[in-house]
Amino acid sequence: MSTRTRALDAVVFGVDVQSGDVRGDGPSYALSVFDGESVDRDVVSRRKLLRLVADREPAIVATDNMYELAADKDDLVHLLGALPAATKLVQVTGDERPEPLSRVAARHGVDYGKDPMKEAEAAARLAARNVGYEVSAFTDETRVKVARGRSTGKGGWSEDRYTRRIHGAVKRTAREVETALNDAGLDYDRDATEKYGGFSNAIFTVQAPVAEIPVSEYRSGDTRIEIEPVRRDGIEFRPLAKRRDAVIVGVDPGTTTGLGLVGLDGRVLDVWSSRTADTAEVVEWIIEHGRPVVVAADVTPIPETVEKIRRSFNAARWIPDADLPVDEKLHRTRDASYDNDHERDALSAALFAHDDHADQIERVIRKVPRELDHETVVARVLRDDLSAEAVIEEMTEEETDEESAEATPSPEPSEEQRRIRDLETQVERLQGYVSDLEADLEAKEAEIEEYEAKLSEARREERREVKTRREVSHLRWKNDSLEAELEEERRRADELETKLERLKDLWKLDHSNFADVDTNDDLVSVKPVEKFSLDALRTAEQEYGIARGDIVYLRDASGAGRRTAEQLVEYEPRLVVRDGGGLSDVADRLLFEHEIPVAPAEDITIQQVDELAVARETDVEEAIDAWERRAEQRRREQNAEMVDAIISEHRADRV
Repeated sequence: MSTRTRALDAVVFGVDVQSGDVRGDGPSYALSVFDGESVDRDVVSRRKLLRLVADREPAIVATDNMYELAADKDDLVHLLGALPAATKLVQVTGDERPEPLSRVAARHGVDYGKDPMKEAEAAARLAARNVGYEVSAFTDETRVKVARGRSTGKGGWSEDRYTRRIHGAVKRTAREVETALNDAGLDYDRDATEKYGGFSNAIFTVQAPVAEIPVSEYRSGDTRIEIEPVRRDGIEFRPLAKRRDAVIVGVDPGTTTGLGLVGLDGRVLDVWSSRTADTAEVVEWIIEHGRPVVVAADVTPIPETVEKIRRSFNAARWIPDADLPVDEKLHRTRDASYDNDHERDALSAALFAHDDHADQIERVIRKVPRELDHETVVARVLRDDLSAEAVIEEMTEEETDEESAEATPSPEPSEEQRRIRDLETQVERLQGYVSDLEADLEAKEAEIEEYEAKLSEARREERREVKTRREVSHLRWKNDSLEAELEEERRRADELETKLERLKDLWKLDHSNFADVDTNDDLVSVKPVEKFSLDALRTAEQEYGIARGDIVYLRDASGAGRRTAEQLVEYEPRLVVRDGGGLSDVADRLLFEHEIPVAPAEDITIQQVDELAVARETDVEEAIDAWERRAEQRRREQNAEMVDAIISEHRADRV
């Protein structure tokens, strides 16, 4: 069975301060890079250390004190946020109350020296053995923000159209992000702020770490995407070594080996099967998933392979009185999921074993005091066929002895003594298993070496393939994004072509002789507007355009405010023809101040030509002349009123 840890599928960085201090200027670090077989050593600056971490993306950055890499808590959070998604920061000496590195190294049989390089190497080797705690400041949630890439101030177009374009681009990008998250099967919440023309921003809270987000940060033109993990309220420490729960294991041996795991509470935990796994691989899989207290088979007598597995864990044995019938297996596993008959048979054996011991397990758990581990008590009762009271009394005496030993000064910590005792028990338990394997060991050593070489090469190839798949996935996402942009541009092109056709029709109208209209080449085009409002003005501008010098026909001139009047002033029309009511005071004043003529509709004969309209040039000129006469009279009246006001004010001052 391979003893190489999961951490060593990639390298581990061990770090210790060589000189200086992170709170001062320019600290240097002793760096040990451990790949499971060899160690590379170097002394680097803080900047180079962070650059190496970003380039090589180690599985773990290990240290004996996390504050050797960060000046304070805020700096530590910033450092954790800058680490690659697949890299963990591990404090090998413990959590909030770390132990001395020398004590931890001695407890786990790792060479230690006071030289910084030795301490860095010890930290790397300890982390590779899953010793220590991962330091975390972020949850497994990620926040993806789609926002404007530039200010909505005036651009090359009018401010409204410019703002509408930016908000539309943000909305399109938000939809692309939403599509990518859906395609990746990720759960998320979206919070979008709607603005004129689209979104001003959209925030996605995704239930996945940053490494699994299918989009990347970027800033381009009108939009930008920002990605950041969701921060915790504080710093969290998570042990690298996971506690394994007590389980009941069902085994179905044969050409295909099936395994089923059931908890002490009767829950189905896992199933597994393999055609190629030998006994060592089966045992390794069980160790990774729990601590067996009962090993069960679905036939009697117990098969030799199942017995070997049972002895390797020193677990209790369970076999049925007679081979379990298929219909009973199907009925007992009706609520469970499995892929084949081997997994079903193994799982049914585990479930029937639990049913047989369920009442006993429940009685034992009720008797166990809160301070004792009930799973350990259950395991010993089932394995050694003892009463719960005897096991509890023995464990209580052991704890009392340990407390007495702790009260007596000892050069070794009590935790180490417990570890040694556990190892001795494990050695005794494994001796029977080793004796069974010795006969096969000699023939398999050469095969194991060959497989290890193939495995090492396969892992290197897998890393290359993973990197290639990641690049391909990114390129595909980028290609989909570009295709979406192309489709959007095609849609805009179609809209512009339609608008161009309208403008061509308008040009023909302005330059035709209107043979179908009763006139003597005395026509000008009129741009109708349904209502004196911003929306109506913009609709008319989109339909056939409003340019400087045009004649604008307001079918309903009432109700306009200052902003609407200012918008009409910006077009600089030659004449405004009003109908359907009088202008508001503010609109009348603004048009007068900017010298834009206004005439009632009854003064001008307007004829409809499809959706456009025409009027006689002579009527237009007469209306403008009439407005100028009224404007001159209005200016004289305003001047007279101003003079009267000044005289009245002067008289008041003299009094």
